[in-house]
Amino acid sequence: MGALPGSPRRGEGELSLLQLLPNLITITAIVAGLTAIRFGIQGNYELSAQLIVLAALLDGIDGRIARALKSDSRLGAELDSLADFLNFGVAPPLVVYFWVLQDAPSAGWLAVLVFSVCCVLRLARFNVWNKAGPGRDELWFVGVPAPAGALLVMLPMFLSFAIAEAPDLPPGPVAAYMVLIGLALISRLRTPSLRQVRIARGRVRYVIVALAFVGAALMTYPWVTLALLCLAYVAAVLAGLFRHRRRGEGR
Repeated sequence: MGALPGSPRRGEGELSLLQLLPNLITITAIVAGLTAIRFGIQGNYELSAQLIVLAALLDGIDGRIARALKSDSRLGAELDSLADFLNFGVAPPLVVYFWVLQDAPSAGWLAVLVFSVCCVLRLARFNVWNKAGPGRDELWFVGVPAPAGALLVMLPMFLSFAIAEAPDLPPGPVAAYMVLIGLALISRLRTPSLRQVRIARGRVRYVIVALAFVGAALMTYPWVTLALLCLAYVAAVLAGLFRHRRRGEGR
């Protein structure tokens, strides 16, 4: 007996378990972000920071896996955006607040609110531009991306964990730094994008070795490595800004 007119055929609208993997990775990132907040409340700041870094790593692979498996969807895109706000706009400033800003609760909480609002505006702007499709400059982001902003806002924590017997940081400068990073998220600053980076075949082996070295350093000296990566990113942004201004002056 044939299928009724308009009824779905067998297999239509079905996904394999493998195609659900990207959404499962995104949900795992959400769990990591929520758990980071929990451990931040309990005072386990190192584990909180590690979970946020894990969420950032998962955020970097879920979309790529979805495109590779051809399982990207509107639901996955919305889920990814919500996960980004939780993991990069909520968890990092809250953990920093629990870590040092409770000593200046009013100014510290204001800094958390400013950073979170800037992050959600940054994500909304990115989503609008991402839907615009062709015409965007793939070599640059406008403003600091949310994952980079999350790691940068935790840079004082990384430095404190990396330096043995480091003195306690005063909450005022940390709150001001958080606001500064939040404003960088919504700025017109040109920041580098890795989307269109191309590597010559002859140099692939060296890149793999370099990535393996960074991975080993993260596992062996996590806080020093994270601090250096943040500082290297800031240096790359400043170098790009300097080159852009020089080109503008040369025209």
